[in-house]
Amino acid sequence: MRVWVLGSGSAGNAVVVESAGTRIIIDAGFPVRELAKRLLAIGVSGDSIEGAIVTHEHTDHVRGVCAAARRWKWDVYASTGTIAGYPLLKDICARPFAAGATLELGDISVHTVRTPHDGTEPVAVLATARSSGARAGIVYDLGHVPPSYRKTFERLDILVLESNHDEGMLRAGPYPPSVQARIGGSYGHLSNRRAGMFARDCTHAGLAQLVLAHLSERCNDPRIALSSMRDALARTDFRGAMSAASQGATCGPFLAGRAHSVWGAGQLSLEL
Repeated sequence: MRVWVLGSGSAGNAVVVESAGTRIIIDAGFPVRELAKRLLAIGVSGDSIEGAIVTHEHTDHVRGVCAAARRWKWDVYASTGTIAGYPLLKDICARPFAAGATLELGDISVHTVRTPHDGTEPVAVLATARSSGARAGIVYDLGHVPPSYRKTFERLDILVLESNHDEGMLRAGPYPPSVQARIGGSYGHLSNRRAGMFARDCTHAGLAQLVLAHLSERCNDPRIALSSMRDALARTDFRGAMSAASQGATCGPFLAGRAHSVWGAGQLSLEL
C-alpha cells in the first residue's frame, strides 16, 4: 500500500491511496487544474483513479470533485448527509452511503466512520488492502476523538491524522472568539495536544508512518506540531517515521511496512 497527501489544510485536502493496481482518492478539495498538477507531480494520471470518497461537504474537501469526476470519469461516493449538504454531488450521480458503511473498490476495502465535526454526515476512512492486509487511516476534521476510535484504528500501518492547531496560538491568534470556539470545540478540529493523545492510545510498533494533516496556517507551525507529537509518543513503542503534510505541496509516497517515505517539497519529517 502507498499513500500520498496532495495537500492538506483549510485551502484544500486530497489523499491518494494505492494498492495492487487500485487507486482511490479521499477528498478532492482543490480546483481540477490544481488536482491535475499535483497528481502529475506524483506520477499519477487522473484517469487511473477508480473512485473518490468525499468525507464531508466543506469546500476544502469537495471543491474539485465534480469537475474531476467529469474529466476523469470517477465514481464518487459520499454519505447521504454529505450529498444533501452539497447538492452538486447529485449532478454527477454520486453514490450515497450511510456513515459506517464499507465500500469495496478493487483491492481496497474502505470502511467509513462517523466523525464529530460540523458537517452534515462527515466520515473518517479506514482503507485496507485485501492483497496484503495493510491498513491506512485518514482521520481529520473532528473536534474530539470518540472512545471507539481506539479500537477502530488499531494496528494501522499508516495514519494520516489531523493536528490542526496549537491551543495557545489559537487563543492568541487573529480569529474572533466565536471562530476560536468553533475551531477548538468538540465539533471543530483536533489540537496538537488532542492529536497526540489519540496517537499515543492507538500507536504500536508496526505503525510505519504517521502523517500530521490539516495544520492551521495561522494557529500552528509544523515544527511545533511535530515536537508536540514527538513528546506524546516518547514513551510508546512507535519507531516509524513522522511527517507534517503541507498545504502547498504534495508529500509521499508513504509505504506500509517501511519506515521511510519520499518527501515532497515543504514536507517536514522526524524519525523517532
